[in-house]
Amino acid sequence: MLRPVARWLLALFFVAAGANHFLRPEIYLGMMPPSLPWPAALNRIAGVAEMLGGAGLLVPRVRRFAGWGLVALLIAVFPANVHVALAGKMPGTGFSPLTLWLRLPFQAAFLAAVWWVALARDDRRR
Repeated sequence: MLRPVARWLLALFFVAAGANHFLRPEIYLGMMPPSLPWPAALNRIAGVAEMLGGAGLLVPRVRRFAGWGLVALLIAVFPANVHVALAGKMPGTGFSPLTLWLRLPFQAAFLAAVWWVALARDDRRR
């Protein structure tokens, strides 16, 4: 019972986070390391990927594909999270420098959660 609930919560989180890339792009643009090209396009791509990945968690036929996509996305955006932690500020938010550092371990928690709801084998289905 816990896995389906977690799957729905993650799906809602990723869809909302993806939509936020379009509603509040300044936050995500401000997080990007300046060395990355085409920040606006990367922001839109990340937003669409989050929304599709979140929705895909709810569709059994594409759940594994969505899970792998979200794992790749979480790994890809981790440098941006490190970038804002090192900078000590995240444009468009009131997060303290400490909060920005405390956000980093949550990336691993999200990876583990995505793995559990989309990629881990369910032994009850054998």
